[in-house]
Amino acid sequence: MKTMWITSEGLEKLKAELDHLWRVERPETTQKVAWAASLGDRSENADYHYNKKRLREIDKRVHYLRKCVDDLKVIPYTQYQEGKVMFGAWVEIENAKGQKIRFRIVGGEEIFERRDYISIDSPMAQALLKKQVGDEALVQTPTMQVQWRVVKIEYEK
Repeated sequence: MKTMWITSEGLEKLKAELDHLWRVERPETTQKVAWAASLGDRSENADYHYNKKRLREIDKRVHYLRKCVDDLKVIPYTQYQEGKVMFGAWVEIENAKGQKIRFRIVGGEEIFERRDYISIDSPMAQALLKKQVGDEALVQTPTMQVQWRVVKIEYEK
């Protein structure tokens, strides 16, 4: 089951994407479809077919984003989170080989196009939740188990 949480920054990005699709891309694509349709025979009109397909993609994404924006719950930072790995935390961890990784634990809708974000639903995030600096977590992946130690925890306030 996917956790329907999001940071306030993540929600603002989704709203901005929705607004751009609805106010900019959709009207432009609709005009292109109308122009291509006015040329006559649509059966071999690549512009018409491409832009109709693009319009369907935009409409599908707009529908999805509208539902998401309504269903997602913004989880703001609270003092309770301080010193513990919780939703929204920037976490730095280290394994026995000395390899360090830094990432932020966020909602599933925020991880796309960000290599330094992981989903709250991921095995790594689940293993680290409520840990403090110095604590160790055993992360179970599909292929192995890895031991990580929490080095640093920060929050954007």
